[in-house]
Amino acid sequence: MTVKTYKNAVPKEAAGLREEIFVQEQGFTDEFDEYDSKAVHLVIFDGEEPVATLRFYDEGGGSYHIGRVAVKKDRRGEGLGRLLIDEAVKEIKLLGGSALTVGAQEDKAGFYSRCGFAQSGERYFEQNYPHIPMKKDI
Repeated sequence: MTVKTYKNAVPKEAAGLREEIFVQEQGFTDEFDEYDSKAVHLVIFDGEEPVATLRFYDEGGGSYHIGRVAVKKDRRGEGLGRLLIDEAVKEIKLLGGSALTVGAQEDKAGFYSRCGFAQSGERYFEQNYPHIPMKKDI
């Protein structure tokens, strides 16, 4: 496995994974947004195949937002999501970050809890999908 970092633009490998998982599998319609151009994108490759991705961006005040965490359906349960979070934490610490936030899909909140995040606000809906705001100090 190799983790590659891309800055300030969505690499085609990450775009493909996000299209497959968030649009085709989960039915989201507004997948790409203005944050993509200012985010750092991480992609895990198994050989030449992209298998997982996430993005993070600076929210100011030492806080960074992690989002668009996506793992290919047939690769879930292998620890790739946790690997992405751990790699993001390393990079964010190097940038001087002290806290992470995430808008976790409600049914994925357990994953983020296992990664050290705690609920930090009330449930909300994004594209009719329930989300939980969560935070982690690093």
